[in-house]
Amino acid sequence: MMEGINAKYVSQKISKTRWRPVSSSSLQQPDIFATGSWDNEDNKISIWSIGENGISGLDNEFEGDPQLVCEHKHNGDVLDLQFLDQDRIVTASSTGAVIIFRHHHNSQTLSVSQLWERAHHYPCDNAPCTGIVCNSPEIVTVGEDGRIILFRADQEGVLRTIENADSSTIHDVTFLRTTEILTVNSIGQLKIWDFRQQGNEPSQILSLTGDRVPLHCVDRHPNQQHIVATGGQDGMLCIWDVRQGNMPFSLMEAHSAEMWEVHFHPSNPDHLFSCSEDGSLLHWETSSNSDTPSFLQGGRNTSIVSRSAIAPAGGNQSLISSWLTGDSSKGRLETTHMLPSQTLSVNSLDVLGQCLVCGTDGEAIYVNRRVPI
Repeated sequence: MMEGINAKYVSQKISKTRWRPVSSSSLQQPDIFATGSWDNEDNKISIWSIGENGISGLDNEFEGDPQLVCEHKHNGDVLDLQFLDQDRIVTASSTGAVIIFRHHHNSQTLSVSQLWERAHHYPCDNAPCTGIVCNSPEIVTVGEDGRIILFRADQEGVLRTIENADSSTIHDVTFLRTTEILTVNSIGQLKIWDFRQQGNEPSQILSLTGDRVPLHCVDRHPNQQHIVATGGQDGMLCIWDVRQGNMPFSLMEAHSAEMWEVHFHPSNPDHLFSCSEDGSLLHWETSSNSDTPSFLQGGRNTSIVSRSAIAPAGGNQSLISSWLTGDSSKGRLETTHMLPSQTLSVNSLDVLGQCLVCGTDGEAIYVNRRVPI
């Protein structure tokens, strides 16, 4: 087992995992995460602790092993899972439902606090809800039915539905700005939607020309909203600048099978992580020409910029994101395998601070608390 990695076997296939957010003012590392399962007779959402003050070790438990805090039955497969805030978790179900669970810290229990049944549906059947993004109190969901739905926590109704947003399955969604979202679909398109506009049409469509390779996942650069990363069925990692045309800025052969998730590190976005059906979890790091990592090159918000000899097409700014300096042949991009070799799919990952968690079809959760960021 690689140094610093704890594996926990949990007797259920893990489809999604997410760290509970830590307050930005505190320097603490995350110690609570949630998982959702799929393809089991009874699916569950579970809360785990890796904190030192957790239920302390039996003889065969190692320090830092995830300890189960509480769990709750989940109707259908958990197809996505996001923390809305410290206490609430939103899940997307294969039944088409969108569910908010509340974690009661005093009693260490979970309860359903809100349920939108059959939010996603076909005329005569349920349609799986495939993706969620939260910007509390707002929740946006997408589904196999091609719908985009905007909810607000604590409101029973639906704020907005974009019917027929897509004729194909929408697989994932992210916020670009508070009023704009970006979706990826099963025919290789990225679509940008502006909630200030009334119609059911996207404000922009981007795609890989000629390739209708399904895109499974998308993540937005935390500081530069125009930069997004996508991953798809062919295992390619694409970096896009949505301001520049409708083609990806760069394509990298990442995995040998479907890429299920891609995440920029939230506070150090020179680092990016991807996981795949091929059983691998990769850590990508961009470095600039100088010996100094780009996030140490002076100035404010420097985690996102590196000096580039080539001015971007949009102007002559001397500082652009290191993801858009291109030319990975100059050793600007390093990749590291984060897991011991294994064969079953790594379905989900999340990274916060120096902590990384992932869940697999091998019924294992892996936690690494010393990610080199």
